[in-house]
This record gives sequence, structure tokens and C-alpha cells, in this order.
Amino acid sequence: MNIETRQNKIIADFSAIQNWEDRYKRIIELGKSLPPMPENLKTEQNIVKGCQSQVWLFAQLNEQGQMLLQGDSDALIVKGLVGLLLSVYSGSAPAEVLATPPEFLKALGFEGNLSPSRANGLHSMLKQIKMYATAFDYLLKTKK
Repeated sequence: MNIETRQNKIIADFSAIQNWEDRYKRIIELGKSLPPMPENLKTEQNIVKGCQSQVWLFAQLNEQGQMLLQGDSDALIVKGLVGLLLSVYSGSAPAEVLATPPEFLKALGFEGNLSPSRANGLHSMLKQIKMYATAFDYLLKTKK
């Protein structure tokens, strides 16, 4: 499944939820279902700068050249936002991550309905994922 398809699925899932309180509950559920991040990956190097809460993101490439992302946060809603981003981007080629804008964030109205600090944190997480993708894309291109 490509990123655009995953985004469309999330848009469909969240569009069925009309009120923002229920959307927040769904985001928290996503965070609770996130696989635990190994403690040895919760390092200073993996902390996302620009988030009010503690957020860790770790990325690696698999043998197929896909980015595998792991993440965690000490705040429930933020952990859910981490889960949302991982569900869209993890398992994708770095070039696809770079080429596909995060349309689902605008479509769902996250920018206008999250607190300013959470919206900034969400953009910081997205920026970190794009930085990983840039590095991995360069690595893959120089290997050829």
C-alpha cells in the first residue's frame, strides 16, 4: 500500500468521526496500539526537537529499501499523533516519503484543531521523518 492510499484510508476513517472529542479519543487509541519502542532507542539522538512533550523517532532501512519507523511519546495524544504518522510513512521508500505531501493533516483539520504546541510538535515530527527520508534517499542513490 502506498502513502497516498494510507492517507486516504485515514481520511475516510477520521471523516466518519464528526466531533473532535471523539477524534481525540481515536488518536489516543492509535497511540495505545503503537508497538512499544525499545528503551535503548529512547536516546538524546532520537528525541524530536520542537516538541513540548518528549517524543522519540527512530528510522532504519530494510533490505527492500523501505523506511521502518519506530516512535514513542510520554503524552497520550502526542503518542497517538506519532502512531498516525508512522501508519502513513513507515514501510515506504524514502523517495515516496519525500514526494508525497501530508495532505491528510489538512484534510482532517488537525492544524486548526490541535493546540499550537501540539501542531508545532506534529510538524517537528513530520520534519524529522522527512530528514530521515532525505538521508536514506541519498544513501540509496549513492549505493547504485
